[in-house]
Amino acid sequence: MASVTSLAATVNQRVADALSAALPEAGAADPLLRRSDRADFQANGLLALAKKLGGNPRELAGKVVETLGTDGVLADVEVSGPGFLNLTVADRAILATLAARAADDRLGVPYAAHTGTTVIDYAQPNVAKEMHVGHLRSAVIGDALRNMLDFTGEKTIGRHHIGDWGTQFGMLIQYLIENPGELAPAADVDGDQAMSNLNRVYKASRAVFDADEEFKERARKRVVALQSGDAETLDLWQRFVDESKVYFSSVFEKLDMEIRDEEIVGESAYNAMMAETARLLEESGVAVRSEGALVVFFEDIKGKDDKPVPLIVQKADGGFGYAASDLSAIRNRVFDLDATTLLYVVDVRQSLHFRMVFETARRAGWLNDQVKAHNMGYGTVLGADGKPFKTREGETVRLQDLLDEAVQRAAEVVREKAQDLTEDEIQERAAQVGIGAVKYADLSTSPSRDYKFDLDQMVSLNGDTSVYLQYAYARIQSILRKAGETGPVAHEELELAPAERALGLHLDAFGATVAEAAAEYAPHKLAAYLYQLASLYTTFYDQCPVLKADTPEQVENRLFLCDLTARTLHKGMALLGIRTPERL
Repeated sequence: MASVTSLAATVNQRVADALSAALPEAGAADPLLRRSDRADFQANGLLALAKKLGGNPRELAGKVVETLGTDGVLADVEVSGPGFLNLTVADRAILATLAARAADDRLGVPYAAHTGTTVIDYAQPNVAKEMHVGHLRSAVIGDALRNMLDFTGEKTIGRHHIGDWGTQFGMLIQYLIENPGELAPAADVDGDQAMSNLNRVYKASRAVFDADEEFKERARKRVVALQSGDAETLDLWQRFVDESKVYFSSVFEKLDMEIRDEEIVGESAYNAMMAETARLLEESGVAVRSEGALVVFFEDIKGKDDKPVPLIVQKADGGFGYAASDLSAIRNRVFDLDATTLLYVVDVRQSLHFRMVFETARRAGWLNDQVKAHNMGYGTVLGADGKPFKTREGETVRLQDLLDEAVQRAAEVVREKAQDLTEDEIQERAAQVGIGAVKYADLSTSPSRDYKFDLDQMVSLNGDTSVYLQYAYARIQSILRKAGETGPVAHEELELAPAERALGLHLDAFGATVAEAAAEYAPHKLAAYLYQLASLYTTFYDQCPVLKADTPEQVENRLFLCDLTARTLHKGMALLGIRTPERL
C-alpha cells in the first residue's frame, strides 16, 4: 500500500497552493507550518514573504484565508498577531487519515525516497575479553538504527569488527602451547563457561608475560607466526575466536538481539589486504614515508600541543595498526559489498581516529559524493553519581551482571503489579521489561551525549521509561479484551473531544517521525515520540471513557483510537528493539 499523506503534509500543501494563488509573484513559498498550542497548526511563512515582497503581512494573510476557505480538511482558519495563520483541522479529516493508517500494515510509514546499501559497523567486543558496560551502547544504538533503516527500505549489512588480532594473541597462544588442555573445545561449553575459561587463560598468560622476559620474547615471535599464517598458531587462535563467539552470542541473546555469524568480521579478516592498502596509499601520494613509518598528514587536524597529528598506516618496523585494518575494511565494504553508506557506531573518543581514516579514504578516492561514511560517535555510560560507571571496587562493570540485575529489578516491579501471572510468566515479562528498560534509557538520550545508568529510574513506572510505555500498551490490550465482541471502528461523522484530537494528531505524525529519525540516525527522536504518545494516551484514558462511552458508535471509535495507539507503540518499540508484553 502507498504511504499515507499526513495531515501536516496535506495542510502544508493547501497553504502553499493558497499562497501561490494569492501571490503569483511569490513562486513556491514555504508556509513554515508547525504544530501549535492555539490551533492544530500555525503557518509562520507569511511574515518573511511579506517582508521580501514589501507588503503588509496581515493583508497577505487575509488574502490567503480567502483563497483557502474551509473544506473537508480545514474546519477553521484565522489570522493571528502580525500575520500568522492558525489552522484547525476538521475532526472528519483526522479520523479519515487515521483510518487509512490503520488499514496499512506499515501504519502509513513511507519508504525513503532514495535508498542504497548501508554497511553498519556496531557491537564490537574483543575476543578473549569480557564484555563490559562500555560495549552496551554500540550494540543497542546499532541494532535500533539497523531496524529503522531496514523498515524505511534501506538494504543493511551488519559488520561486527571484533578485536581478534594483535599482540595479546601471541601471549595467549604461546601460553596455550606451553600449557595444553587449558581451553575446552567451544562445542562443549555454554556462554558463562566459555567466558570464565577465557578469563582464566587471559589472566594466567598476562601474569607470565609480565613476569618472564623469555616468555615475553616467545610471545612476540608467536605474533609474527600468527600474522604470517603458521598453521598451529592459527589453529589455536581459531579456538579463542570460537570460544569467544559462544560467549558473545549468550550476551547478545540476553540483550534480545540477533547477531548473525557471517556478519562477525574481525580485524583479522583484513590482514591479507593491509600491505596492498599501504601500497595503494603510498603510490597515490596520499601517504608518505616519515622516519621509516608510512603516514598521512592533515593540516587541519591538530593534537594537544597544536601540532598536526599524523595517521600511521604502517609502523617503522613494518607492522600494521588499527588505521590499516580500518582503511582495508573501507575498501572491502565499498568495492566488495557495494556500500553507498558506511555507518560506524563507535565511542566518541575514537572520533579523531575516524575523522583521519575517512579523510584518507576520501583522498584515495574510496569515499566520494556517491559513497559516504558517517561516524555515530556515542557518549559514555555514567553511574548514577555522574562519574564513569565502575563497581564499588573501581572495576569496569561486566555487561552480563548489569543485564542480570536489570532483569532482577524488573521482576520486583512486575511481581508487585502482576495479577494472575504465573512465576514463569513473571520471569518472562521481567526479561522483556528489564532489557527494554536498559535499551530505552540509552536510546532516549541523544547518542552523542553521556547518559546515567540508574536502574531505579529505568524500571520506574513513572516518567520517561520503557516500562511506562509497556504498561500503556498492556493497558490497551486489557481494554480490547474486555470489549469482547465490540471491535474498533472509525466513525468519521463523530465530533472528537480535545484529548481525542490531541491523540489523533500525534498518531498521524508517526510516519514522518520514523522517516526523520531513520534519515538523521536519531533513535532518540522516535523514543521521544513514543513517550509523548503514551502520555497523550494516558490523558485520553483519564478524560474519555472507552467502554462506557455515551453511544455504541463512540465506544467503537474510542476502541479504534486505542487499537491504533497500541499498534503504533508496538511498531515503534520494535524498531528500537524493545518488546511489548500483552499483559503486565
